[in-house]
Formats: sequence, C-alpha cells, structure tokens
Amino acid sequence: MVLSLCTAAILAGPPARAADTPNSYAFAVNARSVTGATSTTDAERLEPGATYRSSLPAEGKLYYRLELDAASTVYVSATAVPRAGTNVSATDGIRVSVQDANSRFCSRDTTSIGSGRSPRPITALGVREASPGGALCQGSGPYFVVVERVRRADSPADAWDLELAPVSEPPTKESGATSAPEVWNSASPEPLTGEPESRPGGAGFDTAASVGQGVWRSDIRPGETLFYEVPVDWGRQLYATADLGSSSSGDGFVPSALVMSLYNPVRGYVDDAGIAYDGSQRSAALSPLPPVAYRNRHAVSDKVSGMRFAGSYYLVVHLAERMADEFGDGPFGLTLRVRVEGAAQSGPGYAGQAKPRDVFQVTAQEREAAEEGGTAAAGSGTAAGGGGDDSMKVIAAGGIGAGTVLLVVLGAWTVLGRRRAKA
Repeated sequence: MVLSLCTAAILAGPPARAADTPNSYAFAVNARSVTGATSTTDAERLEPGATYRSSLPAEGKLYYRLELDAASTVYVSATAVPRAGTNVSATDGIRVSVQDANSRFCSRDTTSIGSGRSPRPITALGVREASPGGALCQGSGPYFVVVERVRRADSPADAWDLELAPVSEPPTKESGATSAPEVWNSASPEPLTGEPESRPGGAGFDTAASVGQGVWRSDIRPGETLFYEVPVDWGRQLYATADLGSSSSGDGFVPSALVMSLYNPVRGYVDDAGIAYDGSQRSAALSPLPPVAYRNRHAVSDKVSGMRFAGSYYLVVHLAERMADEFGDGPFGLTLRVRVEGAAQSGPGYAGQAKPRDVFQVTAQEREAAEEGGTAAAGSGTAAGGGGDDSMKVIAAGGIGAGTVLLVVLGAWTVLGRRRAKA
C-alpha cells in the first residue's frame, strides 16, 4: 500500500513550470531537414553518416527509408525534444523500429520521460544488424525507420523536434567470438579526488563538451540538460560519478531530481542513474561497466551490449524542472568524476569504412582533447593518456535516508522509463 501511494505521488507530480526554463537541446549545425512520411511509399532516404532534423507529431507514425547492403550493420538514433515547460507524464516517450520491406521488425526500442516528469531530450535506437546466420532483416534493399510518440490521452498534443543520426558499421575481416565475456572486473574504484576544473557541458550530442579522466565542474539549472563526451578505446573501462551540491535555499524534496545517462558512439542507451534531493549534497555513480569489446554485442543486458565499440561515449545530465519550485532557479553545482582504466587494445579489424568515418575509433584530435582534460585529475588511478578514447554522459544517482521508500519507487520507474522492447 505504501509503495502504491508513493508511486501515485510520483506519477501525479507537480504542474510543469512555465517556459522560463533553459533551452533544452542544440541540434547539429549541419543537420539536413527531412520530413517524415505517413506512408512508406513517400519515405525520404536517410544516408548513414549524415544528421537530420525533423518534427514528430503527437499522433501517427513517421517513416524514413534506408537503402542497405547485405554486410553492414546500421544504427539509427532518434532524439526527441519536448518543448521546455511542457506538462509531460512519466510514460510519455518515443518508439523507434526498423522494418524490412515485408513489415518484419529488425528491432524495436521505446524510451520514456521517466518519473521526474521533466521535459528533456530522450533518445531511442533502431538497428538493422547484419548477421550471416540471421533469419530476418538480412540482405540488401530498402528498410524503413518508423518513429512514433508514446503518450497518454491527456498529454499535450504539440509536436516534438526530432534529430536522426544514422550510422553504418562494416563487417569484420574475420569472424570472432559469438558470445559475450562472462568475467570482467566489476569492482567500483574509488572516485577521483582533487580540485575540479571548470568544464561547462554542451547542449546536444553534436556540441558535447570533451572530457577525459579528471574532476570536472559545471553549473546546471532546473530544466537544463548537459552533454559530455568521453573517448573510450578498445579494452578500456569507463567509470563516472555525478555530485549535486547542497542548496542554501528551500527545504523541499524532489524524488527524481537529477538523471545521468550514458550513451555509446551510435547514441545507443547503455545505463543510467538518478538521485533524489532534499537540499543536501548528493552523489551517484554509474554501475561498473565492462571493458569495450566487439563481442559485448552478444550480451542481453544494455550495459554490456552497449559497450560494443570504441569511440566517443556520451554522458547526459538532466536537472528536473521541479527543482526550481522547491529550491529556486539556481544554478546548482555539478561535479563529474570521470575515470578511464585499462590498457588500450587493437580493434576487431573492420573490412570496410564506417560512416561517419571515425565513429568507431579514437582520433588523434579526440585523444589530445581528452589528455589535456585529464591533467585535471588528482588522487589515485591511471591517467587517461596512452590512446584512450573517452566519451562521457553523466547522470547523477544516489539516495537519501529520509526518502528511502520514494527512492525504491524511483528505481522502479527508472527501469520503466527504459521500456526497451527488442524484436
């Protein structure tokens, strides 16, 4: 009964604040405009390696076309952006699927706003995975990306902006292991310490601030979402902790105040964490993740299968709009502690070129940016040099003693918020 009452309270939530909240997303400056079709016959073509901007209505499905070869695996991320100040529910979200010419599903993925009921960018991923032994969605030809809203009947009917980013992964030169690693270092290291270096976050995937191993400081305001990228090379492990500083004003309680999400180089969801807030400082960490390895893709769990390739990983941090109602407009202090461990290894050996070209490797430019940032780290741990590619997205997670029951519910709704269905 207590759990049911707490769940109902979180679902009901407070009214959304007016549109005095920060702009929530910066679209890629080179994004091409594309209109989603209401029929596959009129679907416009998406080219892997390009980024597109579109609009997602409240009702109906939108179709986009892919022309694929038989050998490449293709990922299409869809980032939907509700307007700031919109009154969204926990279950409002988007669904993305990839289908073949006979309407058979290659993949399905659903993402929702979650228990914070705070409008924020949300991303779902469609996949056509080429597999020699696969039964469905193999072979060359037309495929279709289908994007639709998931919403309650009383949710606002305004359209959401949409960013689409298709990526093509070539096959490997040699066949490798067909199962995910069963053993890896899953212990959590001590968080990095030392004086933090100022590093404001970006406002979108395309403008994500580059960080390596170190301690990083930024301000964040209610309703704002910050993006960071951490280059992570083959064989290396990423750890991230987010600290939300104490507040000198207000005495309320926000059960889902800060969310930190991790996405991989194709913007596929890996893991997330969230914290409740009562004005006292709180800290949260992502669960330990496996070293980056090609064979991770064979795992069932997102936090293992998502660590399937080297490149820029994204840490995305959102502070709920409701924080302004309880503790004022801020800004609030955010500290990210990023650690990248392990020796860099060689990749699987691709038999072709990825699109975009360098998406599955750490470039010299990315390595330099991460190493420059890594000099801010102090305390124990290996520096982020030596060819690491770190891509970071931070979501604060944690708990507070007085709100234990609410945090249990928060955890349940975090899982519900990632209602991921895979064909």
